Amino acid sequence: MRDKSHIEQVERWARYVKDNPDKWKSKVKPLIDSQILMSRRFFENLAKIDGGKQKIEKLRNLRI
Repeated sequence: MRDKSHIEQVERWARYVKDNPDKWKSKVKPLIDSQILMSRRFFENLAKIDGGKQKIEKLRNLRI
């Protein structure tokens, strides 16, 4: 289990999001956008290697 300070940070963030519905999005958007770009680059590079397209297809068909 995570320590108390982690839980406190999660609770602070939840309060901030609730109290500032317009402000928090601008803080998180750059992070989310960069994660999407990195994911796209990963799949583009994977598609270029031998068997990469088959691996991508397997990943897309995973049921979690």
